Amino acid sequence: MRRMPGIRIGNETVWPRLSQRALGLVLAWWMLILLMSIAAAQTPPVESGRGYPSRPVRMIIGYPPGGPTDLTARLAGQHLSETLGQQFVMDNRPGAGATLGATLLSRAEPDGYTLMLAANGEMAISPNLRRTLPYDPIKDFAPISRIGTSQLVLVIHPGVPSKSVADLVSLAKAKPGAVNFASAGSGSTAHLAGELFKQLAAIDIVHVPYKGAGPAMTDLMGGQVQMLITGYSAALPHIKSGKLRALGVTGEKRLTAAPDLPTIGETVKGYQVTSWYGILAPARTPRLIVEQLQREMAAMARRPDMIERFLALGIEPEGNSPQEFSRQIRDEIAKWGRIVKLANVPLE
Repeated sequence: MRRMPGIRIGNETVWPRLSQRALGLVLAWWMLILLMSIAAAQTPPVESGRGYPSRPVRMIIGYPPGGPTDLTARLAGQHLSETLGQQFVMDNRPGAGATLGATLLSRAEPDGYTLMLAANGEMAISPNLRRTLPYDPIKDFAPISRIGTSQLVLVIHPGVPSKSVADLVSLAKAKPGAVNFASAGSGSTAHLAGELFKQLAAIDIVHVPYKGAGPAMTDLMGGQVQMLITGYSAALPHIKSGKLRALGVTGEKRLTAAPDLPTIGETVKGYQVTSWYGILAPARTPRLIVEQLQREMAAMARRPDMIERFLALGIEPEGNSPQEFSRQIRDEIAKWGRIVKLANVPLE
């Protein structure tokens, strides 16, 4: 048998007594083991999704504390902490119409330990308002589940002499530019909702942007601005206390929690705006982690205690699939594009 070339190991040369075929099989096996070891070293330990979560999870909120998005995130975080046995830490990162928070998520490690409670402002409205965004709402995120939709409510300072939407429209027409409407920031749902109201009611009201719904609400109660269209959940305590007056809700139908409150569309024909909330992860987050989180969101939407709490905030709970949520984001981008054009809002 032909002698094979020696293999150098340390200071010695080993002369295997193997055929070329056998030696080839041995070398191929060694090479396979080596490649598998390299791949395992380079693969994040959460790639399989097993054992997740093994440490606290960060939940980015692109708005300040106190607004509807913040309240929704805290409910979701409470449920996830209870069911998954790890703390879900709320991280409020307001700024630039919540696009700051979305930017942070798009750059986070796709390991399941950074999530975001997203709303239609940064995901569907801003792509239609800004010439450039530091993230792609379709490509840079892994949708997990839409967890709720809500109507907004038009509230005014009690000092404004209007008892109905019709009264407010009459006041704005009699005094052009005298009514200032606050929003959670340029490009936010509240901003577009106000611009659409202005356009369809044919009135002249002035936009005053804030860094979130919480600061906007504070200044409204202080009388610095006269009007705000915001989440029903955030406004409800102030409506009950008399610090704010509610004139109408933004949906197609009256709100179950407030059946005596008319829709804006009953006075301003064609007016309809709703908001939604959902959980996102960075793109390329392991599929098993996405599926695990989605199952938890679906379970939350079936919990009687959580349903009661969401409905009390004016939010209809959901828990749909990543695929459904992804389609909804695409549809919402198209819908808000039409609203931006109708409201004549300039690009930034």
